[in-house]
Amino acid sequence: MQVERTSTNDLLVDKLPDGSKLIVDRKNETVFALNATAGAAWDACSGPTTLSKVAEDMQRSLDPSVTEELALQSILQLREKKLVTTSGAPSGATSGATRRQVFATLSAIALPVVVSLT
Repeated sequence: MQVERTSTNDLLVDKLPDGSKLIVDRKNETVFALNATAGAAWDACSGPTTLSKVAEDMQRSLDPSVTEELALQSILQLREKKLVTTSGAPSGATSGATRRQVFATLSAIALPVVVSLT
């Protein structure tokens, strides 16, 4: 899966001390609140990348136990809010992962959360 941020020209990003982020889309007058997990995924998408690379970057910046499944859940939420675009299918191991499997692999890492307010 290829991942890339959408146009960032209209976005103002404010990084908070806990790793979370506030992103203001001036064009659509929308504010997005990303928790630290989703924020790490956002940071990993600073240039065109792959799901595997996003997971690796999240492991370095957030927690070594981050899995591709967690990275995928983060990317899917960012895509739902139109903050990133994706192309291609996820790699084999993640394509069949369910939310229940993702929950089962987590211990100290928060699930990604992306909330938008207009």
